[in-house]
Amino acid sequence: MTRLRPRAEALADPLPPLLARARHLAAGIVLGEHGRRRPGLGDAFWQFRPAQPGDPARAIDWRRSARSDQHFVQEKEWQAAQAVMFWVDRAASMRFASGKGLETKAERAALIALATAILLVNGGERVGLSETEAPPMRGPLQLERIAAALAEPGAPDYGAPHLATLPRHARAVFLSDFLGPLDPVEAALTTAADRGVTGALLQVLDPAEEGFPYGGRTVFQSVGGSVAHETRQAGDLKARYLDRLAERKARLDELARRTGWQYHLHHTGDAPSSALLWLYRALEGRI
Repeated sequence: MTRLRPRAEALADPLPPLLARARHLAAGIVLGEHGRRRPGLGDAFWQFRPAQPGDPARAIDWRRSARSDQHFVQEKEWQAAQAVMFWVDRAASMRFASGKGLETKAERAALIALATAILLVNGGERVGLSETEAPPMRGPLQLERIAAALAEPGAPDYGAPHLATLPRHARAVFLSDFLGPLDPVEAALTTAADRGVTGALLQVLDPAEEGFPYGGRTVFQSVGGSVAHETRQAGDLKARYLDRLAERKARLDELARRTGWQYHLHHTGDAPSSALLWLYRALEGRI
């Protein structure tokens, strides 16, 4: 028991800061009450609409209709909770940061994912991680579970989406640098589309990965150490590298559009609030 406590405390250490930062980030996004903005089952008033042939008499709002020459029906806003599943890449490549003042890509992706989950849970949605067997749930305990899972590092150099739990007709978010092979990403998007799942791809890159500020003799090595390349003229590689990166971003955008998803690029040098707002609106279908 005495040996278990230090391990438990070490495991819990990353949780309060991550949750606190995510809650602070979510609190800065003013969205109003979460809603689906279409009629359906629910308790919240949405709008009045003119009565149509076939509407039963009990559906008529007689108080509103008394102020007009026509009959009106009161519609409620659809409020059935949906599931939103997250895949947050925690592979070795995500642990890269080019400067002391920058977060790693993994830290930024985890922050944005958890802040998005907080906004969704506050709105009554169920959230979960797609690589786990646990079903999506709501509530503060579920947010703590997600934060705990996001604190665990991955092993491979590059990650690929996991879809162990992906309910049909849910929504999903994949956050990654997407610098590994794209075939698994395409396969995951195809599987998701076959299940009626729509969502968003958020590519998280370090500014150095976008700008390639290298010259002279340089050794490029993957964070996991499985790939290394040494050159005496790094500047000569810049044009080819930027072309390859542009091709990769274009393919991600094309894959997203082809499967009914949306794609967005975020740099760790930018404010996370911009990516959070884009992601939330993308999930609500407002982009």
